Amino acid sequence: MNKFYITTPIYYVNANPHIGHTYTTVAADVLARFHRLIGDKTFFLTGTDEHGAKIEEWARDAGLKPQEFVDRVSAKFQFIWNELNISNDRFIRTTESEHMRAVQNALEFMYKKGDIYKGEYEGLYCRGCEQFKTERDLIDGLCPDHKVAPELMKEECYMFKMSKYRDEILKKIEKDEFKILPAERKNEISSFYKNEKLEDVSFSRKNVKWGIPLPWDETHTTYVWADAFLNYLTGLGWTGPEDKNGSWREYWPADVHLMSKDILRVHATIWPAMLLSLGLGLPRELFIHGFFLVDGQKMSKSLGNVISPEDLMNRYGVDGTRYLLMSATPFGHDGDIGWNKFDEKYNADLANGIGNLVARSITLAEKASLIKGDRGDLTQNSKIPEAEQARYGAGKTQNHNLKFKTEIEQSWKTYQENLLELKIDSAIDVINKRIKFLDGYITEMKPWEMIKNSNENTGEVMYNVLESLRHVALMLWPFMPETAEKIYESLGLDMGKEMAEDKKFEDAIEWGGLSFETKIKKGGVLFPRIF
Repeated sequence: MNKFYITTPIYYVNANPHIGHTYTTVAADVLARFHRLIGDKTFFLTGTDEHGAKIEEWARDAGLKPQEFVDRVSAKFQFIWNELNISNDRFIRTTESEHMRAVQNALEFMYKKGDIYKGEYEGLYCRGCEQFKTERDLIDGLCPDHKVAPELMKEECYMFKMSKYRDEILKKIEKDEFKILPAERKNEISSFYKNEKLEDVSFSRKNVKWGIPLPWDETHTTYVWADAFLNYLTGLGWTGPEDKNGSWREYWPADVHLMSKDILRVHATIWPAMLLSLGLGLPRELFIHGFFLVDGQKMSKSLGNVISPEDLMNRYGVDGTRYLLMSATPFGHDGDIGWNKFDEKYNADLANGIGNLVARSITLAEKASLIKGDRGDLTQNSKIPEAEQARYGAGKTQNHNLKFKTEIEQSWKTYQENLLELKIDSAIDVINKRIKFLDGYITEMKPWEMIKNSNENTGEVMYNVLESLRHVALMLWPFMPETAEKIYESLGLDMGKEMAEDKKFEDAIEWGGLSFETKIKKGGVLFPRIF
């Protein structure tokens, strides 16, 4: 059995979850669900980053102790992810005692190795980023993300010998042993390594109390990035460098660290250098997605254009929100969103697309059952009409059956290739092509006329429609799990059984998996139109 380990960054607990956090987390959930679907043993990690000077300041402004403050904000993240049907296997918090002990164990190992030493750091420090900046990082002297001038800071600290690992990291990046995608992000980081001097970095703060104390000098607390990065290991149960053969080994190195481009550089410099210092393998891949603009403008409270996950769910529902975010832009690139764009896409793809197809198909199946003489409660107990021919057809509908089988097999092949390559939007395109094909098939075959005329091929045509709908639902499951389950229920099927450990994916995607004896059940409207 293959293993798959995917992470989001742990989110800094400075506010409510925003659309950027949501985009990353839903994308990671889609990929985790897909890998579970194809039978991979999967671990999906997310969580919250809860130490640092800014959190100490925000807690004070809120009239709370730092632990009380982070407890409240972390709970908001966990609540929203639960509402969005996020299927993470672990939600880690950096204030957990096990994580903090492991961080101390790691830093002490690096200190004794000589990779951490006492020194003094002077540089331009952005409090919002909790990072030191170079002049080249600034735009008109300001941090490009927080629009403030970094302050010149000079303080005693413990330094990490990041420069020691420069050549080894660059070699791994260029050979794709440490893969960075999309390609333009790899080029960006390669250029940084070649054109900038990779300097040693501060790994402690002397004047920040809200952090993990250094085990050899408790007058210093751990620099927030050194603390946060280790979650990718501690989230698996890693307890420190002495933990050689723990269960964490099953999943490390991580297959994918998924993140937005604003934290690429630290993930491509500090984090791999830490892993090399600890004698551990690097993640196989960093995948970097872009930012959202709202109608061409950056989201800003002052502009009043901030879109929250709660706003999206209130308007489009959970699955509608998940779909709209995942289809908003080519994955890995910036996107331009807005309420009008979302409304149009929701109506076109969901209300008029999959929603209309399901309603249309189930209604036709009911009518076909009635013509065949299966009376009774048709909304609860309608059997799929048996085909008069062999399963793959005969006579004038034979070519349709063969076409369905061949095209379904090709669609699954393309769908899997896209998701294995993290082309999330391309996988959605495969699904939408199947939906359009199926709509076209219904229009071409006119089963309502076949039913009216008691055509002997009616059952076969309806089987093609409903079996195709089963495949569409299975493809939809990583993106819209509730919708997929409702479609399965309409087909008289149980999605839970499809996901059972003893169920082989190869069997589930074979054409002909829908039993003629299954009983369809008409449900409610999946996606009401937005006017």
